[in-house]
Amino acid sequence: MIKRFSLWSGLLLLVPALAAPAQVIKVACIGDSITEGAGVDNAPVNAYPVVLGRLLGTNYQAKNFGVSGRTLLKKGDYPFWKEAAFRNATNFGPNIVTIKLGTNDSKPQNWQYKDQFADDLRALVDTFANLPSHPKVYLCLPVPAYAVNFNIYPEIIKNEIIPIIKQVAREKGLTTIDLYTALSGRPDLFPDNIHPNAAGAALIAKTIHGALLEQ
Repeated sequence: MIKRFSLWSGLLLLVPALAAPAQVIKVACIGDSITEGAGVDNAPVNAYPVVLGRLLGTNYQAKNFGVSGRTLLKKGDYPFWKEAAFRNATNFGPNIVTIKLGTNDSKPQNWQYKDQFADDLRALVDTFANLPSHPKVYLCLPVPAYAVNFNIYPEIIKNEIIPIIKQVAREKGLTTIDLYTALSGRPDLFPDNIHPNAAGAALIAKTIHGALLEQ
């Protein structure tokens, strides 16, 4: 009887450990209107952070912190820094952060401060990297713009903003997620030449998903 009691006691002690739920990995998606889901039919279901969450599965919680029109530049017309979404993202305690900003920075009223873009990006990276949750930070290259619209300039994104993002990523030892290449040659996915539709958002989610799984 003593041996039997010891055996069952040991098994009972194992049950809580076996039943313990896996820790949920929190993913904070930082961005502008493209992250928020502007131009995407049924954005609460089809915006790329939502699709990314479905691809990642139940052990992950991907949350959308995109705000339309926002800039990375602190001196931009609508800096992401001043938004409640920025504060909420830091309070979220993320384990992974994806930053997809820069499209609105290409507007002339914002790009006049281009000499501050790298420093502001470094500061944003450091803000998240130094959170108590110590998240892994990824820098997303902006998707292409297929024409000048909303005062957004395709050539500035391609030839000036993306090289700076790559430079900061190298300095910080961060992984870049190349959304620019992934969505290049696909103007059919951009009805207004700036914002991807639901199919474009799905391709963004698939690209980010692949990058996260590689790490």
